[in-house]
Amino acid sequence: MSKTRTILSILAWGLAASAAQAQAPAPAAAAASAPRHPWQAALPGLTAEAYFTNMEPGMKIETPFVAKFGLSGGWGLAPITQPVQGKGGHHHLLVNRELPLDFKQPLPFNDQYIHFGKGQMETVLTLPPGSYKLRLLLADDKHLPYFVYSKPLNVTVTKKNAGIDPQSLTKKGISLLNLADNAKLKPPFRVQFHASGLNVAHVSQQEKETGHFRLSLHPKGAAKPVELDFTEGQTEVWLAPPRGDYTLRLELLDNVNPGKALAEAVSVPILVE
Repeated sequence: MSKTRTILSILAWGLAASAAQAQAPAPAAAAASAPRHPWQAALPGLTAEAYFTNMEPGMKIETPFVAKFGLSGGWGLAPITQPVQGKGGHHHLLVNRELPLDFKQPLPFNDQYIHFGKGQMETVLTLPPGSYKLRLLLADDKHLPYFVYSKPLNVTVTKKNAGIDPQSLTKKGISLLNLADNAKLKPPFRVQFHASGLNVAHVSQQEKETGHFRLSLHPKGAAKPVELDFTEGQTEVWLAPPRGDYTLRLELLDNVNPGKALAEAVSVPILVE
């Protein structure tokens, strides 16, 4: 039996790897991306992944609970309304499910495969008490999975609060998740964006009620900030600006109406050492 399980495991990984190659963005599409600003650091040599930004292995929670999603490796969010060139997809939350054996088949629609096809970055968990294994998996507009996923996350729901309306926990707004005021940072460092109650997409999709992030870095004493636009739905960036004091300002701009903000901007002062 052990030998049989080993063979099946190898076959599953082989299928997943083949799917990843088949669905990888074409070199021409990647070349079409906007050039990286000198203050943007090269992406770490890590595998691209979807991940939970506010949950850790072994965590104990009470529901309803807001679970927030991140996405690395230069990938961005793209609603299912139309395909996109380059690195784009939408999140899926797998509840007590393993990765699919066949990455060439679309993900099913049920309570164990929850789809976020509008470009959402979070969901409100309403699970009853018990132990759960959660995993994020990115897929394209046809719900075919990419080889971009999170490690399994085991959590325990200790209580479900019947008196809390899950919808009351979602408040429209944006945030810089991992930066505290006056944080002292050594480059390269990661900056994580988040949108609550709002949807993120590639500008090229021209999808109504979606936006893309803009991060401005304003050096102390400088007349103009450096503006970085994440038009391909990216939700994080690695930075390596020169030493000094900065104010970082995050905006979510409408993808259909240029210059229109979808949420109040947020700012945080930092010190780059």
